[in-house]
Amino acid sequence: MKNFTNSIFYRYLMVAIGCVIMGVAFNTFYVPNKLLSGGISGVAGILYYTLGFPLGIVSILLNIPLFALGYKYMDKEYLIGALYGMFVFSFCLDFFSFMAAYHPVHDTMLSCIAGGVMYGIGAACMYRVGGSGGGTDIIGAIIQKHYSISISTTGFMFNIVLLFISSFLFGIEPALYTLLTMFIMTKTCNAFVIGFDFKKNIIIISDNPEPIAEAIIKIVGRGVTYLHGEGAFTHRERDVLFVVAKLTQTAKIRSIVKEIDPNAFMIIHDVNDVFGRGFTLKASGPNYPRPLPPEGHHHHEN
Repeated sequence: MKNFTNSIFYRYLMVAIGCVIMGVAFNTFYVPNKLLSGGISGVAGILYYTLGFPLGIVSILLNIPLFALGYKYMDKEYLIGALYGMFVFSFCLDFFSFMAAYHPVHDTMLSCIAGGVMYGIGAACMYRVGGSGGGTDIIGAIIQKHYSISISTTGFMFNIVLLFISSFLFGIEPALYTLLTMFIMTKTCNAFVIGFDFKKNIIIISDNPEPIAEAIIKIVGRGVTYLHGEGAFTHRERDVLFVVAKLTQTAKIRSIVKEIDPNAFMIIHDVNDVFGRGFTLKASGPNYPRPLPPEGHHHHEN
């Protein structure tokens, strides 16, 4: 199964599934309300709403100069994948165009929400496997390569221009609905790419670090790392506890710390990606978690 998920076939399959979902979302929720997606498909949408040009064909034509530019500056493997994604997405835009006539949701706000979520899920399917639909992603990749400006920043700037054009052609309300749709789509895409199994990074500064660490290991079953710390004002040395825990374990750790040392200083913040033993790797044997390391030995068990 692992070899399959790492295969080129799986990558292209997920890109195709993502393009189908985005094509359905665009025609079902975007087109009836004159909403725009970001990037080149947004430009194609403007030409479709004003002149009636087919979305998919226009998208392909607009991508030709971008791919010509990308062929000169970008990696060939990336371009092949982007070319595949672009053709599949463009095909889906025109293939599912008949769904615009059904107009299942008449409330524009609900269409923004449903369309943004659905489009975001489709985009996440593509981005999770490193896929691309071409368009402004190519421009962003070139700019990032040569000027260290992120692809998302380039896409954001391009979409701002689209919003101004949309407000001029269709009025301020459709442009604001488009802005809402883009926001929902981005949030949904990020959530599905990163995942919903959120983790918490916990830093604990206490006068009783060893009892707290031992309780976390034995009761919660999470590893603890000792970090050497020194107060900037007092120059007092102490061990700082570093723990990465699941969301469901955070409350238990908080209660342990408060019970052992009510005066402890604790910082808890979100962690998006965690890799390693206890999270993406299985625990090594029945002795995990292990006892605390000897004093003075800083050992990482997260």
